[in-house]
Amino acid sequence: MQNNIKKRPLGQTELLLSPLGLGTWQFSKGTGVVGKFWGVLDDQMTEDIIKTSLDGGINWFDTAEVYGGGESEKILAKALENIGASPDDAKIATKWWPMFRMANSITKTIETRKQALSNRPIDLYQIHQPYSLSSVENQIKAMVSLVEDGHIKHVGVSNFNASAMGNSHRILKDNGQTLASNQVKYSLLDRRIEENGTLERAQELGISIIAYSPLEQGLLTGKFHDNPSLIQDAKGPRRHQRKFKESGLAETKPLISLLDAIGEKYNVSASQVALNWTIHYHGETVFAIPGATKVHHAQDNVGALTFKLDASELEEISMTSWKVIRKK
Repeated sequence: MQNNIKKRPLGQTELLLSPLGLGTWQFSKGTGVVGKFWGVLDDQMTEDIIKTSLDGGINWFDTAEVYGGGESEKILAKALENIGASPDDAKIATKWWPMFRMANSITKTIETRKQALSNRPIDLYQIHQPYSLSSVENQIKAMVSLVEDGHIKHVGVSNFNASAMGNSHRILKDNGQTLASNQVKYSLLDRRIEENGTLERAQELGISIIAYSPLEQGLLTGKFHDNPSLIQDAKGPRRHQRKFKESGLAETKPLISLLDAIGEKYNVSASQVALNWTIHYHGETVFAIPGATKVHHAQDNVGALTFKLDASELEEISMTSWKVIRKK
């Protein structure tokens, strides 16, 4: 396994992670409502994607209970075992699904999560949404108990606004722990966390942001701009979304053109430039978890870790991004 990629601490913890992890929603085997967003990948392809990620310097994988009802967790654990990746080589982040559940489900279901992961350590356990039948306070207190009992190492949240994130941080701090991260949707085409106070609050409290959908479901690769007919073959509901239609592609084309132009300088792709911007524009406070359904996607991901945009390029991309967003 390569380990020459510089790691960063997640939040104020001692957990050192590569700036990019691999998102594994696509390993759901098409199971369940959420899992049906993606097609079914065979086990060998999954294993090849994971190995390519590890060999390229990625040292962590983000999964969740709701991804195929545990299928993604099981497939990830099996692949890591087959590859021979130790818990030090491959850190695992997973999530508890809160909908229609009480906070006591967090402690009641932890053994199921551990079993799905073949008892590999859970380095980061996240509350997937703030919307359970219990208060955020009770949810966080349940997570505190999981750390105290040795079931998990660190606590994170996902899709929490600035207020709920701040409350979570306070409760954990009162119990001698820390909120490591908040996983939210963030990309060059979705910068709401910069406007609603979430990013600013996270930076104030030393909480890392984990950006999901950093390539905006493939839109920032530029492949749909180059060949709009590809959207007809795309899995899930993307082909019905306006941003993938002709008018939407025309709106975002100026940003893609800039990413392509800067990519030529570094001999990298538009998506690699987009990912590099995401993990560097705000210093070391933002991580990102692109997915991959093919080996070349994983290769593209790790290639984003091999260079660093300079300050003027980061700012030019940011300005163009805002122009595109505000025209939409």
